[in-house]
Amino acid sequence: MDYEKLESVSRRAALLAGAKIMDIYNSDDFEVKSKSDQSPVTEADEAADALIAEILRAEFPDTLIVTEEQADSHSAHADSFLIVDPLDGTKEFIKRRGEFTVNIAYVENGVPVRGVVYAPAKDRLFYTRADGQSVEETGALAVDTVGDLTPMSVTKADNSALMIVASKSHRDQATDDYIAKYSVKDMTSAGSSLKFCLVATGEADLYPRLGRTMEWDTAAGHAVVLGAGGKVVRFDDHTDLTYGKDGYENPFFIVLSPEVELKSA
Repeated sequence: MDYEKLESVSRRAALLAGAKIMDIYNSDDFEVKSKSDQSPVTEADEAADALIAEILRAEFPDTLIVTEEQADSHSAHADSFLIVDPLDGTKEFIKRRGEFTVNIAYVENGVPVRGVVYAPAKDRLFYTRADGQSVEETGALAVDTVGDLTPMSVTKADNSALMIVASKSHRDQATDDYIAKYSVKDMTSAGSSLKFCLVATGEADLYPRLGRTMEWDTAAGHAVVLGAGGKVVRFDDHTDLTYGKDGYENPFFIVLSPEVELKSA
């Protein structure tokens, strides 16, 4: 993979998809449907998915592309592939809470090595550069002009006073019980893959997810965390979370700064 090209193309695709999403988000009304698993999907999900897939297929015609909204891609497998969640946080989008993201990642041999996470309603853009370092871009976030880049780094966690981030729409008693095992300084909640990015920027030390997710939900945020020096591990045995699994479904997982002393399930 040409990582310089991947960085440029993924950033551009995410920004263009974000603009398309915001056009629909700011409209008076938009259509909401239910998928076969009863999860919601909007015209913004479908429009962004089609736009990103078209750009990636034109630029990387020999690379498998797995996208959330194109079910025919879910049965395909390869050692290396691009994986897309065009609008993570659809519930946040529907409720007009702003905490939704565009996610594009590249996986090599089970590891998401590069990724971009764009929160268009928040004007926050995070991605891994060609060299693997994660950055947050600030400024106008223009498609054709790269703004100021701030390298991202996970915090050096203080295990006597941890900062925890948890899901806004999927919080449950099991999650609260697990968090209670730690010495917590403060907690925050966030929607979509923004939770990964809060760990990557050092705004949080730990994010446990005890709920169903798919690889397209997590791959881009996972790549950003890795590029900031963090880790993403399985909840059950604390081994690295891997990608390319049958069905692209994840087990429960934990996102963390390496200094966090993990508690057993």
